[in-house]
Amino acid sequence: MSLARADSFEFDPGDLQPGIRTVDELPAKLYFRIGEVARLTGLKQHVLRYWETEFPAVAPKKMGSNHRMYRRKDVESILEIKHLLYEKRYTIEGARKHLESRSRGSLKGRKGSGGVVSSSPMPKKQESLFGSPVAQVRVGNSQEIEQVKAELRAILKILMD
Repeated sequence: MSLARADSFEFDPGDLQPGIRTVDELPAKLYFRIGEVARLTGLKQHVLRYWETEFPAVAPKKMGSNHRMYRRKDVESILEIKHLLYEKRYTIEGARKHLESRSRGSLKGRKGSGGVVSSSPMPKKQESLFGSPVAQVRVGNSQEIEQVKAELRAILKILMD
């Protein structure tokens, strides 16, 4: 990217190279190095590093040698950001807000009790499925309980020796 002014960036077509356009074209891998992501997306490495600072959705893991390892989810986000910035002509701030509103919208209506995000409905209470835990303990045969206790004592004795 070339600097138009000190406080704004201008699109430089030299930063955009041929690359894949859809998520379906991504190789079936879990992790990608920054060079692979640059080649796949058609973006330069410095653009990817800059986007890490601007978009929370792009957060590659840094390995022991400080190499960036992008997850598939990161690369999918990069492709979406590229589409918003280069094809839809969003500003960085506009793209960030669009992604935030989209992620908030996808979480609406999916909260269970306590604010925990859940894609499935809350399960029934344990008591309604299995009966009261207290009732289950009382149902047990006292002879069986004594046998289990004896076996546990024998295991404890083996462990203590």
